[in-house]
Amino acid sequence: MQFLDKVKIKVLSGDGGNGAVAWRREKYVDKGGPAGGDGGRGGDVYFVADENVSTLLDFKFQSIFKAQNGENGRPKSQHGRGGKDLFIKVPVGTVVKDLNTGKIIADIKEPEQTVLIAKGGRGGRGNIRFATSQKRAPQFCEPGECGVERDLELELKLIADVGLLGMPNAGKSTLISVISQAKPKIADYPFTTIVPNLGVVKKPDGDSFVVADIPGLIEGASEGVGLGHEFLRHVERCRFLIHIVDLTQNDPVNNFNIINNELSKHDTRLANLYQVIALNKIDAISEDDVKKYYEEFKKISDDIFLISAATRENIKELVNFVSEKTEEIPKPEIVVEVEEDLDAYDNDDSNFEIYKESKDTYRVQGGRIIRIANVTDAKNSEQIYRFQNILTAMGVFEALEQAGAKDGDTIKISHLEFGYFK
Repeated sequence: MQFLDKVKIKVLSGDGGNGAVAWRREKYVDKGGPAGGDGGRGGDVYFVADENVSTLLDFKFQSIFKAQNGENGRPKSQHGRGGKDLFIKVPVGTVVKDLNTGKIIADIKEPEQTVLIAKGGRGGRGNIRFATSQKRAPQFCEPGECGVERDLELELKLIADVGLLGMPNAGKSTLISVISQAKPKIADYPFTTIVPNLGVVKKPDGDSFVVADIPGLIEGASEGVGLGHEFLRHVERCRFLIHIVDLTQNDPVNNFNIINNELSKHDTRLANLYQVIALNKIDAISEDDVKKYYEEFKKISDDIFLISAATRENIKELVNFVSEKTEEIPKPEIVVEVEEDLDAYDNDDSNFEIYKESKDTYRVQGGRIIRIANVTDAKNSEQIYRFQNILTAMGVFEALEQAGAKDGDTIKISHLEFGYFK
């Protein structure tokens, strides 16, 4: 099974619908006034923490998410329908980074926590909104505001009460299968576990705690050797650790020290986390060796358990002890520096660019300019006059002059073409 704790996705909120240009057409109303409704707002995009989602694997198969656009305004002063908001389910423990700015914009660590990621565009106003006592028959409307497009990176950090650590093939997967309902893949070769497994363990009082089976570490893991570099961060939110030591391997004490050394290199806080030492596979070695190793590890810690995950020897005692420790040791306060996310509301697409298509022809491109052009009728003089005023206010004509446009040149904006004169 492929491990996937980091993905890149694109999200797009919905565009607002365009306003409408329409008129009252009632039988006994002479010269009916404006009746163009507003466009509907575009849908927002949210991330929602879901306890039933435990992986980012689904994002491998879908990486682009778009909320619904708002409907255009309608005649008879009817507003367009707003676009549906999009709620994207993510696992608890997901950290969200904006790839364009490098900012961490969300740390989703509570069940059902909902975070706005991209605000939908406002709907454009219909011509009924522009009617005044001086201008009773406005013949123009507004385009809808654009949605927000974002490139994001999601990183999953497991949230578990207890982390299981140890060398590859130390018996972590077997232990988690014994103490919980988790059914991890188990085999007699290194790196059987290539994804963190979560298991829910029932306490004697009926409550429960979560254990994470972290893939095996080897020397050099903190520098990226083996699988350790990818998984060390998954123990960062654990209350404490159970260190599984395989007594059938050469020099178990040295193996124990190697793992702790890698923790220290990755994060000094991790190296100082409380550890319960579980000396595993006592059924596979002699009693003398068991006693020898127990005395050696007693020099390191008082909290040592001699167990056999395969035969379940002393497992109940270990679980009872760990259950008590989950009551005593609080969850660590892991502070992720989340920056204010103003980009979620940045519907501004007023930037534009000018391209020279030929000797005497220029094309203007830009989100807002194109949207305004698309609701401008080339045959309607009032709409064209308003469009030119907007271009002036946006500095388009000034930019055309700087680009080298001369009197008589052709300017193209979307479907509109007009001559340029200073």
